[in-house]
Amino acid sequence: MLTSRTEVTGAALDGRLYVIGGFGFGGGDAVEAYDPKADRWERRAPLPVGVHHAAAVAVGARLYVIGGYAGLVWSALDTVFEYDPGADRWQARAPLPTGRGALAVAAIDGRIYAVGGVARGRQNTGALEVFDPPRDRWEARAPMAVPRDHHAAGAVDGKLHVVGGRLGGDYGRNLDAHEGYDPAADTWGRRAPLPTARSGIAAAVLGRRLYVFGGEAPGGTFRQVEAYEPEGDRWVTLRPMPTGRHGLAAIAHEGRIHVISGGPRPGGSFSALNEVFTP
Repeated sequence: MLTSRTEVTGAALDGRLYVIGGFGFGGGDAVEAYDPKADRWERRAPLPVGVHHAAAVAVGARLYVIGGYAGLVWSALDTVFEYDPGADRWQARAPLPTGRGALAVAAIDGRIYAVGGVARGRQNTGALEVFDPPRDRWEARAPMAVPRDHHAAGAVDGKLHVVGGRLGGDYGRNLDAHEGYDPAADTWGRRAPLPTARSGIAAAVLGRRLYVFGGEAPGGTFRQVEAYEPEGDRWVTLRPMPTGRHGLAAIAHEGRIHVISGGPRPGGSFSALNEVFTP
């Protein structure tokens, strides 16, 4: 990356990998796009407001950045910004009903599922709210059983999986919790727990696997890479990351996963790393 940051978010869109917001040397409104073919980064239009601990996902031809915290007071945000890569322009969309930071999002059938996080009042929420971009409208769905923050989420075979995280923003209270959500039935169920309890993690989906990277605990950052296979409800342990980090972005692109930015030490540390995992 061009700048060193942590607590970023990111997503792939139109052959570019976007890394957005966070703490560090570039500001919470910083947006950088990476071209994997040219191995080159460039700055793009900044976010309308600076954010950290936000969540991002691509749907159709647009990129969405949802929630997060503002500034050093860590105020939970309800903002939703849509990015048009052709125009290099951001616009505000309908706000998130439950403003929150350190949440996770995933897209299923063109809709965005925003789950968990820390809401206003610094309380964990299990809220699941679903955004329909064409209608610019949110709706509430059944909440997950274990409210948490700094977790990760991904969609495999049309089901939402939420893994790991922590309680009350405290990485001394890391979780191995794993819940699966069926959008058709609007129901949650327990799934095989994450083998390594951790938070500040990132996840990406390739094929029919959910890959989980990094994280932090009082004793240091994690290098672990663990992948979940819904068929068989099982986890497998894979080659660890070269550099343990938390607050990172994991972005799948053309059969590989780019693990970008994040702090190499617990708390306030930064990096510009872009390490690539080939399953």
